[in-house]
Amino acid sequence: MADNSVFDAVIIGGGAAGLMCAIVAGQRGKNVLVIEHANRCGKKILMSGGGRCNFTNTGTTPANYLSNNPHFCKSALARYTPQHFIDMVERHGIAYHEKELGQLFCDDSSKQIVKMLLDECEWAGVRINISCSVDRIEKNADSFLIRTSQGIIETKKCVIASGGLSIPSMGASGFGYEIARQFGHNILPTRAGLVPLTLTGKPQEQLADLSGLSVLVEVTCGKTKFKNSMLMTHRGLSGPAILQISSYWQPGLALHANLLPDIDAHEFLQSQLVKHPAAELKNCLADVLPKRLAQRLCEIEFENKPMKQYNPKQLKAVADVLNRWPIVASGTEGYRTAEVTLGGVDTRELSSSTMESSLVSGLYFIGEVVDVTGHLGGYNFQWAWACGYACGSAL
Repeated sequence: MADNSVFDAVIIGGGAAGLMCAIVAGQRGKNVLVIEHANRCGKKILMSGGGRCNFTNTGTTPANYLSNNPHFCKSALARYTPQHFIDMVERHGIAYHEKELGQLFCDDSSKQIVKMLLDECEWAGVRINISCSVDRIEKNADSFLIRTSQGIIETKKCVIASGGLSIPSMGASGFGYEIARQFGHNILPTRAGLVPLTLTGKPQEQLADLSGLSVLVEVTCGKTKFKNSMLMTHRGLSGPAILQISSYWQPGLALHANLLPDIDAHEFLQSQLVKHPAAELKNCLADVLPKRLAQRLCEIEFENKPMKQYNPKQLKAVADVLNRWPIVASGTEGYRTAEVTLGGVDTRELSSSTMESSLVSGLYFIGEVVDVTGHLGGYNFQWAWACGYACGSAL
């Protein structure tokens, strides 16, 4: 459907950041259109948090984000805090709970968050065109012409909120990066983040039948550590600890898991030697690890024998493996299951207070398409709300 009117702003992408931007701009009296290529808005919101949407994290700080320009996120995060979003959630009567570490989830369904955002858009007079694909964007002297499957749309300001490459089954594409390149922007290398790791060959064979087993670990890559659960899968390793570290790990980097993060393994083994000298190592380890994992470690990492048969050097070697178990990952499951995309539009070419391009007046980039990626636990949604608010306030 062609539209003869000139919009104040057109937002391409009806996800978290795009809808928040539209709400704020609409509330300020702007004539706003959201273009969404899918048949409904907020598909990624709907599937997040197991269908309950981990919509923010009360402990959000700039330190929870990865970017080649780490200071960029500070301004937006300071101006729109988790409490601001919580206020909106409460105003709409949506019940929620804290799961762990400041992570807030809907009691009922993520559908409530999408409905809230769409209701806010409606109240703010925002128009939304769904099932509308963009073929081309052209820049005139003082406006943009957006050629879409529903006609040509003219706008003074154009916001790219089209997301990253993660979960292509939900409609993810590289559209935002293509537009950024078209207008001369630098795109930092992209890769899958918050994604399960894969194992191949012997490491995979040794652990494959433990699929479904979960254990609390502290996983380390370089100077970065995350303490949370690790899940064995048919393909490799997943769980919160692994998803977190995956954003920092790349092939070739060393990766270790402390399988006893709350215990000094050497002290534990020495105490077992004193208390249970005749007990086999696998049975002692089964007191502090899942039984099947304890047994498997004694098959692949150590010789299993009674505690009294280990000399001090051997006990130290066992302890070292328990506190620093090497993970030999071959790669990740990629964008297919990744929650986020690392890299993207270089933030050095954007205003940190408005998200506007420093190269093209009236062009903005927000959300996952930008080189700002949060940790697991509601941080990426908080970035979406914050950068959407910053952009919507500036349109």
